[in-house]
Amino acid sequence: MFGECSIKNGDTLRQRIEALPEDSILFRSDFPEYHSEFVGGTLAELTNDGILVKLAQGIYAKPRKSRFGNVLPSIDKIVQAIAGRDNAQIIPSGITALNILGLSTQVQMNYTYLTTGSERLIKLTNQRVMLKRGVPKNFCYGTRLIALLVQALKALKQENVGQEELQTIRELISKEPDRKTLAKDVDMMPVWMKRIVKPML
Repeated sequence: MFGECSIKNGDTLRQRIEALPEDSILFRSDFPEYHSEFVGGTLAELTNDGILVKLAQGIYAKPRKSRFGNVLPSIDKIVQAIAGRDNAQIIPSGITALNILGLSTQVQMNYTYLTTGSERLIKLTNQRVMLKRGVPKNFCYGTRLIALLVQALKALKQENVGQEELQTIRELISKEPDRKTLAKDVDMMPVWMKRIVKPML
């Protein structure tokens, strides 16, 4: 085991990690001031002690404790953290977007996101996340709602948008606080989507 480097506040690496808030996501590479083997050993110990959960190679989470046991951060939060390290933007697509918006209740084992970064497959504990390269237009919306809605409707297809889906979309639109940006975003939607959403503004 390598000796631990001293740091400004005098805390050990283990203490620093234990002090992180619940629901935190951390990476083995977050601690460049320590020898990588020492970091790996500390993360392994904390995982064995139940303080951390290993999500994938080099990626860990500090779960929330509940009366039902450990609760991991959402897939969305995990993917945001991974993309953030590459300064990349991401947007859920396909069934992932439908589920986030409440337009589907399909149980997922595979998640799909569009990214401005590099394409990759992330194997989490019992789920797979595919990051696919998206065209710039997908990332031009000012509200996350419309960026998500475009992806969700694309997956749903025009002929499958019924009264139940329209009601869900109407409720989502009514809760969006930034009405000015929302109106601009709706104008940029593909024509058939705009036809559905614009009367809801």
